[in-house]
Amino acid sequence: MQDYLPACKIVSTHGVRGEMKALPLCDGAAFLARFKRLFTSAQGGGQVAVLGVRAQGNTILLRLDGVADMDAARAKVGTVYYFAKADARLPEGRYFIDDLLGCAVTDADTGKIYGTVSAVDHPAAQDIYTVTDPAGSTHLFPAVPEFLDRVDIAGRAIYVRPIPGIFDEAVNGDEE
Repeated sequence: MQDYLPACKIVSTHGVRGEMKALPLCDGAAFLARFKRLFTSAQGGGQVAVLGVRAQGNTILLRLDGVADMDAARAKVGTVYYFAKADARLPEGRYFIDDLLGCAVTDADTGKIYGTVSAVDHPAAQDIYTVTDPAGSTHLFPAVPEFLDRVDIAGRAIYVRPIPGIFDEAVNGDEE
């Protein structure tokens, strides 16, 4: 698990006062606006104070301490900024993808371990966990309350109540 996660990547300047246009690499402008500081390193180096964050369509307009004009902003194009997970407060039942990866997916009733979370996607209304079983096969698990019993990040486990077929091997129609 990482202590610093990507927040945004600077793609261009915006105006002449040092504001920068950034692609969000997190949940967006509202999430990013909660932070008072960002970092230029995934290890926490290069701390810089956040002076302003606002949404502009699918991008973010960002003002940082020490970036006061267009030339200074232009020098930041291509820079990825990171936030400290310790600075983030997530709502109940929300987790960082980084924290879910590698968690054992365990049957809440039987204790059977189906595999580990190897990817998390968000194609629609809910997250989809890709679970890789011990044989290397992958299974897609919808992270909805009906199937998801509880998440124990500290214990590195996700307890589930799957419907039949989610973790079963595909059955060939000509088997008897």
